[in-house]
Amino acid sequence: MPPTVHDAASIQSAEVEENGSQYKAQGKTHSLRPSFDATVAVRPADGRRPKEKQSLDYVLRTGLAGGLAGCAAKTVVGPLDRVKILFQASNPQFAKYSGSWFGVVTAMRDINRQDGMRGLFRGHSATLLRIFPYAAIKFLAYEQVRAILIPSPAKETPLRRLLSGSLAGVTSVFFVYPLEVIRVRLAFETNHHSRSSLSSICSQIYHEHPPRGSTAASGIPVADAVISQVPRPRSGLVNFYRGFSPTLLGMLPYAGISFLTHDTAGDWLRLPVIASYTTTPNPKNPSAPPILKYWAELLAGGSAGLVSQTASYPLEVIRRRMQVGGAVGDGHRLGIAETARSIWRERGFRGFFVGLGIGYFKVVPMAAVSFYVYERGKAVLGV
Repeated sequence: MPPTVHDAASIQSAEVEENGSQYKAQGKTHSLRPSFDATVAVRPADGRRPKEKQSLDYVLRTGLAGGLAGCAAKTVVGPLDRVKILFQASNPQFAKYSGSWFGVVTAMRDINRQDGMRGLFRGHSATLLRIFPYAAIKFLAYEQVRAILIPSPAKETPLRRLLSGSLAGVTSVFFVYPLEVIRVRLAFETNHHSRSSLSSICSQIYHEHPPRGSTAASGIPVADAVISQVPRPRSGLVNFYRGFSPTLLGMLPYAGISFLTHDTAGDWLRLPVIASYTTTPNPKNPSAPPILKYWAELLAGGSAGLVSQTASYPLEVIRRRMQVGGAVGDGHRLGIAETARSIWRERGFRGFFVGLGIGYFKVVPMAAVSFYVYERGKAVLGV
């Protein structure tokens, strides 16, 4: 009797368990994701026993690859990041430039004329301090969470990929969010004669609290007697998590969709019909599953950035407004709903997508470089 579909599946599962991969050197069996064997273990080039994902060596190598990927990606788009923050936060000096590509070029030209190239990278040192641990934690957390949620090929579904990416993003942003607040505040400053140092920015954020006798969100003065009856936000470390709630809400779709799109695009680019054009042997271990060629990896990463940016951008705009809440206006802390209503009153629906064009121009190459450096870093490091 010829083998049934169930029998074939059982045989294939046994091969996965024995070899740690669905990819066969003879080309007889190909997985849509040949790197799946990394979910359980990684086979080094010297043929030794595969390294478990929970091992310290694997975690350190994955974290190093992720951190370097994040730094490389952020450096490539540093000037665009500075301009985008100024647009999103409605900086009075640069708000007039938002809404057009010409405005982006004009804003960059003005910054360069006023402060030189250093002005285009203002806050970049804080960015690198933040992005290395952030990217390292994000990528290694994704690998760890993925190993738990997708323990076998039969469990690999789009939903599980989405959840793996979302949980990895939330984990990473929790640890490095204070550095993001500092970076945004540094990038928001445009007054050439009153530059703040990193220490002064930290002190300013730490001690911020709403002044008595300030105005409410509607602009109507509030009596001291009324304010005294309302709990006032305290100064302290909590100020470094300003805008954290919308960040979590935005990170869930952004990180989840980013990893899902990248992995799905990678599956399509590894289809047997085009694999000979899109893949290349692993440089550290030719017997291991092949990796995507540089242009294919950049394409997969860029697609991930495009899709994820569109899905999460409105929450990113709200987050930026909340982060600079102490730098503009009366300094009182805005909630998510109040910030959203403020944006709607100012610009309507389009206000939630201010700077999206420059966002694409920044995020697509950033995601492409990030995934490319990460995947190549893993190959070089033997993971």
